[in-house]
Amino acid sequence: MSAFAITRLILTDFRNYDYLKVETDDRPVVLTGLNGSGKTNLLEAISFLTPGRGLRRARLGDAANKMGAGQWAVAADVQSPLGTTTLGTGLTASPSESGSKETADRRSVKIDGQMMNSSAALAGQVRVNWLTPQMDRLFQEGASGRRRFLDRLTFGFDPAHGKRTTVFEKVMRERNRLLKQGHYDKHWVMSLERTLSESGVAIAAARQEAVDRLNAAMTVGGTGHVASAFPKADLNISGTIEDWLQNMPALAAEDTYREKLQTSRHIDEKAGSTTLGPHRSDLGVRHKDKDLPADLCSTGEQKALLISIVLADARLQAGQQGQAPVLLLDEITAHLDQTRRQALFDEIEQMKAQAWMTGTDYSLFAELGDRAQYLTVDNGTVNTRAAD
Repeated sequence: MSAFAITRLILTDFRNYDYLKVETDDRPVVLTGLNGSGKTNLLEAISFLTPGRGLRRARLGDAANKMGAGQWAVAADVQSPLGTTTLGTGLTASPSESGSKETADRRSVKIDGQMMNSSAALAGQVRVNWLTPQMDRLFQEGASGRRRFLDRLTFGFDPAHGKRTTVFEKVMRERNRLLKQGHYDKHWVMSLERTLSESGVAIAAARQEAVDRLNAAMTVGGTGHVASAFPKADLNISGTIEDWLQNMPALAAEDTYREKLQTSRHIDEKAGSTTLGPHRSDLGVRHKDKDLPADLCSTGEQKALLISIVLADARLQAGQQGQAPVLLLDEITAHLDQTRRQALFDEIEQMKAQAWMTGTDYSLFAELGDRAQYLTVDNGTVNTRAAD
């Protein structure tokens, strides 16, 4: 197995960092420090090396250092079996200069010094997945967070999935706008609905394939130690289009979806939204051994289920695509006993994954020993710490 690894990370005017340069090797990275010192900011910076809005889903302007000019930049050297790639991204126009929120939130991207048209160019350059404390309530809160979680997992298997979801959301907003106006070109709306049906069915099919793969990985498990330490999760994706795909070919599902969109225009006009599509689907998760829905499990069990899913995803990418993703695990040792901490560290080592892990207590990572590199974060500064 091999893995993606960040070997150099440079931040300029990002969050609480005026300027920071960190050099690492391909081992896991442990970041310790007080709450508010900037540990999560480092993980967020890495998450911006992929398409999308990063692990906080914040407005891009909000990531700028408050003492700076409203701009920020993140650059990194990414190591893979194919060599080293230099990635760069940032916000190059402040809101005061742009005069438009949409323009202000557009970021620039460079790959090996060459300017790209959009952040979509980052797809496949480095694969990243993350868990944050905010996701600990993933199973209790609304379906949108679970869809984003599943889409990120799906994106790891199918880089085109991100583009499909972007196209779907953009076209859906345009259709909603036209229906709200009441007077529109029917041929143009039909064209939009054709795009929605094609991309919507493709999104649903890709999500279902990801769920099937993850369930198979749960059955196989990781090492014997890890398989017994973390609960197996049983995943399912529920939605109208997913139900159609169980009973008809994809082309027939596209035709059915397109017809439903046409007949529901009046309903959607009154609702002010598109009432049918993959944006209404939901990810269900059960604790397999207990046959219990995840939302009814204890806080510790829910955390363990999330870790189990992320590890299964990483194993699949390492085994099927030959490269484990970079894992960003914020406050990961919270709610984990020593057995599960050790299992997590062993699994990361077995996959040769570079995991960036944060915590306030260094002792909770002591089992890693010299298998990891340790950095101390203190209010915008980062220093190397030797393993005990």
